[in-house]
Amino acid sequence: MKFDYDLFVIGGGSGGVRAARVAAGETGAKVALAEESRMGGTCVIRGCVPKKLMVFASEYAEAMHEAVDYGWDVRIGGFDWTKFRTRLERELDRLEGVYNRLLQGSGVTTYAQRATVADAHTVELADGTRFTAKHILIATGGRPSLPDFENAGLGITSNEVFHLDELPKRLLIVGGGYIACEMACIFNGLGTEVTQFYRGAQILRGFDDEARGHIAEHMIRHGIAIHCGTNILSMEKGRDGIDVRATTGHSFTFDQVLFAVGRDPNTRGLGLENLGIEIGRRGEVVVDRYSQTAVPSIHAIGDVTNRVQLTPVAIREGMAFVETVFKGNPTAPDHDLIPSAVFTQPEYGSVGLTEEAAREQEPIEVYSTTFRPMHKSFIAREDRVLMKLIVSQATRKVLGVHIVADHAGEMIQLAGVAVKMGATKEDFDRTVAVHPTMSEELVTLKHPVRSA
Repeated sequence: MKFDYDLFVIGGGSGGVRAARVAAGETGAKVALAEESRMGGTCVIRGCVPKKLMVFASEYAEAMHEAVDYGWDVRIGGFDWTKFRTRLERELDRLEGVYNRLLQGSGVTTYAQRATVADAHTVELADGTRFTAKHILIATGGRPSLPDFENAGLGITSNEVFHLDELPKRLLIVGGGYIACEMACIFNGLGTEVTQFYRGAQILRGFDDEARGHIAEHMIRHGIAIHCGTNILSMEKGRDGIDVRATTGHSFTFDQVLFAVGRDPNTRGLGLENLGIEIGRRGEVVVDRYSQTAVPSIHAIGDVTNRVQLTPVAIREGMAFVETVFKGNPTAPDHDLIPSAVFTQPEYGSVGLTEEAAREQEPIEVYSTTFRPMHKSFIAREDRVLMKLIVSQATRKVLGVHIVADHAGEMIQLAGVAVKMGATKEDFDRTVAVHPTMSEELVTLKHPVRSA
């Protein structure tokens, strides 16, 4: 059978774009890609990139106060949200153009409309046009979840947060995951009065308990009102904003409510269930280790599979897909020991096991320290750094590294290389410290603080 395309990709995020580009550019495959929104997907348009730029913007207030204490004559004024937002939108437009040019340069045909799957080898666009493809790749990503209660529509999600008409003076953030905590720190840094509701006992569930507590203490010390064990009971439009009643019985009024309560895979209405493709409990496409669905001609990568929701992982999965399907080299994406960073203030970088997970697995030693870094202690700031190693008693391998500090994301990338290579505690000990730095503590931790 002759197909219109060798590969049709549904979704123009980082994973889908990379798979399309590599398949077309390196194997000569005839490739098409459909994206119903903006090219670049969540990371470039509604996630990592605009978020990190907002992180940068939010750090300047504290930096200016610190500059004064260091002797600089600095005038600390207000933050111009409109000026920042205009520049942000211009940057996102530029990046979207880069993505489009990269696809065009690789010979990929693009369609700026929604696509669904009609059968194992047929894709249908929103205008009714149908194309056949030897292989179909689902890379539709995820979307923010919204709670199901009356007037929840008064709030916004991370999709809208970058395009607010004005900076809210009073903001409620609902959720305790990394997106919620990052947004809390961002808006706090921009001058907003931030309140955070989380139904659990401590923010950042799933991360290392000691690191979670360290970050929460820092956020509270810098003025974020964290209410754990708390959720919204009701919300309605009031005269002075959005009136919220909490499950604790307290009432609040906010200018804006941001829901950051998780993300769901984008599989609604794609037609996958009709083909016998298994859809999981969260709406994810179920795939095997090679990203193949129950229909051999259809694969899925990225957040839509709900494996590891990180942009670099989606890109790796896209590359592995091309290796497997178009280069004849069966390659399963490696999801083990993935470094990650949470861009709270300070940042949290981690790789490997948490202390809690490691001690369930085997006997361990924990090497941990907290201290005021030189930069902060010189100007009498109370902010502290956390450095932590989780070590196997049997093999001496470093099972996990956890860093809470400014620029922890930069540090954990390099620590991730060592952990991925199987470095032992003694390998860390043999490495000469770089002085004076925060990161030298990782190679000078001589005695465990506890064993488990």
